[in-house]
Amino acid sequence: MNNPFSVFGQYTGILTTLESELRAGLEHFWQTAATILDGGPILLVPPDQATFSLPCNFFSTLFLYSYYRVGIPPQRRILYAAVNQCLRGMVTGCDNILDDEYKTTLETDLPPQAHRFRSVLDIMVADRALFAMLVNHCSTHNLPVELALRASAASLTALTKSGVQEASEEGGSDERLAPDVVLKKIHHYKTGLLFQSTWAIPALFEETMPAEGMAVQEALYQIGIGCQILDDIVDLFDDLRERRQNYVASVIAHQESSILWEQVQILPAGEKTPDRFYAAWPQFSTKIQQEALTTLENGLQQLFSLEHQALVQPAALFIANRIGVNINLSR
Repeated sequence: MNNPFSVFGQYTGILTTLESELRAGLEHFWQTAATILDGGPILLVPPDQATFSLPCNFFSTLFLYSYYRVGIPPQRRILYAAVNQCLRGMVTGCDNILDDEYKTTLETDLPPQAHRFRSVLDIMVADRALFAMLVNHCSTHNLPVELALRASAASLTALTKSGVQEASEEGGSDERLAPDVVLKKIHHYKTGLLFQSTWAIPALFEETMPAEGMAVQEALYQIGIGCQILDDIVDLFDDLRERRQNYVASVIAHQESSILWEQVQILPAGEKTPDRFYAAWPQFSTKIQQEALTTLENGLQQLFSLEHQALVQPAALFIANRIGVNINLSR
């Protein structure tokens, strides 16, 4: 399923609106990044058409929809889409460094093997682009520059709540927390608040918080938690090896039979793959998938307006597939 929105012809209006505003926001980011790098030794490679597509920016589209849902005017929705691309660059750059990998957010002429510095560059450019766009918006709309300073600080505060949690797990832990504790003390910061960070700047720039503002933020929080449970399904053995907290591991350790927990720990190295494990334990696999999908769908139901509720399940399945979980539909 390449684009869950496209399967519903009756949603052409909202689809066109989101695509147009997303493109405008991303172009604003890329133009700002190009200006920042202009004259330096690093050349920015222009993005291709796929870079602007909804499937490649699905979470950014959900964040953009949240602004649409509460009635924020298009001009500021476009600004926030550009801002979110900056946040995406910072978060992805940090994840790349921590995970020793490279997922592209800014294409340049740097050699592919220079993935650590490419991640550092992504973070530096994204941070500077964020501030430049905020200052430009304030100057062109007769707003005090101090508002840009406050907004920049607010975005950092929002992101570091998740970052502090990540830092706490760098050394690993030998304690296997209970599932509810993982959700409240780990995933709350790791992903729940991270998804809400996209409202840190709008909360300052909007003169009055729209009536549904808190509701859509809670929806994004639930979507984030659902995504993290799906991540934990995929990352079970990686997290066990690195002694990181994992919701699925906690469910197995605290709620399932001791036999299943023993099997997880004694599996030969070559068999410690999610696909093999879940295929061997289909009942547990279905149970944990359903929990993740239910959490995700609850968030999507809160986020989408009544007229767009038919998008909930296809959007959830798209997200699960993107994360790497092949959901069993016989629920």
